[in-house]
Parts: sequence; structure tokens; C-alpha cells
Amino acid sequence: MSSVSAVSSSPVPAGDEETALVLDGVTRRFGGLMALSGVSVVLPRGGRLAVIGPNGAGKTTLFRLISGEMRASDGTIRLFGEDVSRVSERVRARRGVSRTFQVSNLFADLSVLDNVRIAAQAGTGRPRRFWWPVRERDDFTVKARTMLERVGLGRRGADRVADLSHGEQRQLEIAIALVVEPRLLLLDEPAAGLSAAERKVLRGLLEELPDGLSMLLIEHDMSLALELVDHVLCLDNGVPLAYGTPDEIRANPAVQAVYLGRRD
Repeated sequence: MSSVSAVSSSPVPAGDEETALVLDGVTRRFGGLMALSGVSVVLPRGGRLAVIGPNGAGKTTLFRLISGEMRASDGTIRLFGEDVSRVSERVRARRGVSRTFQVSNLFADLSVLDNVRIAAQAGTGRPRRFWWPVRERDDFTVKARTMLERVGLGRRGADRVADLSHGEQRQLEIAIALVVEPRLLLLDEPAAGLSAAERKVLRGLLEELPDGLSMLLIEHDMSLALELVDHVLCLDNGVPLAYGTPDEIRANPAVQAVYLGRRD
């Protein structure tokens, strides 16, 4: 896996096609509330970064800024060498950003296959003609079935999403995020609510992500998060608290005090 670098005060390089993401002094204010302050990170292609911190630390806000769901108050965001600070969420998705959410965001009454097929079609950016009959061997269907096999849901394609277990719905969300062939994957607490067995399945899926796919992960399960990434950024009250390898973060006294609940 590629390395990740975080910068606090020194200039952040603009990056190029080999740099997946550059955050330079990214800040978000809500009126008088500072939700995120001065976050600077460089993530190369293929890098794996976990963003951790207690509730309210600003983790999901950071994801929303990266995906384009909301805009930064200050600072710049660059994706693959391009400044996207004022670019819409839709355009960023077309640039290669895909994400999952804390709460499942699925079409519960549609089939498993249809959920992935719709995502595959939407990912092309071409006009969607939903009144056309679906062919079992069209490109979107074949792509969707292939992705379901990849995440272990190949036999559940005809089932309603509402009939899946919570863990299977998480697997489906990953299939939807991957079927658009992203270059940067944002995973927002994918293990939330999963059993030990389901977390094992999730870990296997994430370990098998393509080497060239860059990933940012928010996850409260530290044992899972630190096994999947090569670097970790810890936030506290919207401010970068610590950055380093998983071993460095485990040993960091500030992280232990604020996040792991250990106070000497």
C-alpha cells in the first residue's frame, strides 16, 4: 500500500494524477461553531487512511466536504490534481469519488440486483430510460451480477433488499460503491452494528480492494480500522490531534486519553 502524509503548517503540494486527494487547511464553520479546523492531508493513489476520533470530532463533516455534499468554509480540496473545492457532489462522483453512509441508503423494496444495476447505470452519466425492458445479459446486468458475486451476494440477486440481514446490506452498499469503478472510496462506519462474524466478512472484502483504489475509512472499531490502513488521522473537536502509522497511533498518549479513554 502507498503511504499517506499529513501536513499541519507547511505548504501542501498541489498533487498530480498519482495523488488521489489533497486537503489543504480545510475548515468548516456553522455560524459561530467551528466543526472542522485546518485539516491538511495528502493521500496518494492506492493509499489507505483511517479517520478516527470521538463522537462530534468532525469525521463525517470531513467526508461530506470531500464528497461535495457540503462545501468548505476555507481551504482547498484537490482530487487527482484538480481543485474541486467549489465543484458539486455529482461532478466529484464523476471524477471517481464513491461513498457509503452510516445509515443504509438502499432501495429496500427493490431487488438486490436492481440496486446494483441502477448504480451501475447511474455511474455512466448517460441518460437513464427506466421504461426500457431490462435484459438479463445487458452490460449493466452483467456488471451488477459480477459485483454481487465479488461481495458474496451472488445468490441473493433476486431477493428484496428488505429481506437481507444488516450485514448483507452492508455488503450490498459496498457492491454499489464499487460497481461505479471509483478511484477514491469513502467508507463511513461500515462495521456499525455488525456481529463479529459479519465484521470478519467485511474485513475480507476491504482487504481485497484493488491496489490502485484509494480509501478513506471512518470506523469506531479500532481493531478493524487499524488492520486495514497504513496511516491514521485522529480528530478531536474538529482539530487534527495526531497522525501516524497504526502502531504510532496506538502508542500516542493524546489519542489514548481522548479517544481510547485512557488517562494517566
